[in-house]
Amino acid sequence: MALQQDISPVNSELMDTLVEASKMDWIQTDEKAFMKILYTGSESGSWAVLLKWLEGYVAGPHKHLSGSHTFILKGKLQVRDGVLNAGDYVYEPNGMLHGATTALEDTEYLFICNGPVLFFDDDKFTNYLGWEELQRMQAAQAQDVSAG
Repeated sequence: MALQQDISPVNSELMDTLVEASKMDWIQTDEKAFMKILYTGSESGSWAVLLKWLEGYVAGPHKHLSGSHTFILKGKLQVRDGVLNAGDYVYEPNGMLHGATTALEDTEYLFICNGPVLFFDDDKFTNYLGWEELQRMQAAQAQDVSAG
């Protein structure tokens, strides 16, 4: 039976994004923190990463400037007054302020964010992480690989 409405894409260049993360190198972002950038969406500001934090790594206080989704693949994270274990999921809404997050053991997790995250300490902003910064990190890694 034919559809009553044409649902073909107007943009013929639309494509799925397939990432073979198991073949990607980790980008080291700190002594005990690593990431694989899975997706950056310049049109929406959304991004997705795999994060690997070694035991003892602490991500400082931060504010979510958009909603985000976290799914723990392995390990344990201390978040505020609770612990996230392998298989746990948390949604963090736009505007949430969080204290430090600590890896209680070596931990890997999927983090999908709909916009930037702003990190701070008592006196100043310490980092801003969004799709543009992630694209810069990807470009720097590609340049290091081609030069290496």
